[in-house]
Amino acid sequence: MAFEQPLPKSLSPSRLSDFQTCPRRYQHASIERLPQPASYATAKGRFVHHVFENLFLLDADQRTIERARVYVTPAIDVILTDDVRLDIGLDEAMLARLLSETEAILTRYFEMEDPTTVTSEGVELRLGVDVNDTPLFGILDRLDRDPDGSLTIVDYKTGALPNRNYDSKTFANAELYAALCEAKLGERPTTIRLMYVAHGQSIERPVSDVVVKARASAAAGAWTKIKRYYDDGDFPATPSSNACRFCAFKNLCRSQGVPVPSR
Repeated sequence: MAFEQPLPKSLSPSRLSDFQTCPRRYQHASIERLPQPASYATAKGRFVHHVFENLFLLDADQRTIERARVYVTPAIDVILTDDVRLDIGLDEAMLARLLSETEAILTRYFEMEDPTTVTSEGVELRLGVDVNDTPLFGILDRLDRDPDGSLTIVDYKTGALPNRNYDSKTFANAELYAALCEAKLGERPTTIRLMYVAHGQSIERPVSDVVVKARASAAAGAWTKIKRYYDDGDFPATPSSNACRFCAFKNLCRSQGVPVPSR
């Protein structure tokens, strides 16, 4: 079939992950733009990110926990839209849980680092650039300038700590951000820091030339396939227990005859 919708103009790390997990998921999310209901986890992530974004837009000496708390109430209206409230079944108990967990995250965060000492080159930094003839786009939570002059990519995580046996996948998106930074800014970050703010722990990895080139090459290979599948009018489904477990489109795939695993 021919798609009525245009091919997206760029490829983000999250959409690349969709495609690598299952090309059909990419088709539904990025080509057809089918709605994906919010979950409590995604709503909490956006809620907390909103608070941190506003905190780091302040001058460094104003970044206190008291000022961070000021942004919590406005986030209720900004992030918890009517559609989100409907998707997650928000009620007073769930809202109380969200506010309690946000307060705990803020407390743990301020134990992890002192934001008044952070020098940031960008907050929610939007970068778009061609890398290996592939139009890439990403939004960095923070890009910090360290005391030694080097750059560090900082990514907030509100979910569970990763299994350290899966470090390669854990850092994949941020490593592609490093390729974006190098191509757009002319400077490669030296470190990636993932801040698991719900647990008060960070994990870091140095940025290597080999890995950055590999991530950029993988993105270029995926973009070539995306264009081919788009021209063919079909993105193949690759069902698996891991790919389908939390996919928003699994019922649609079942209705189309895709053998979606029951678990």
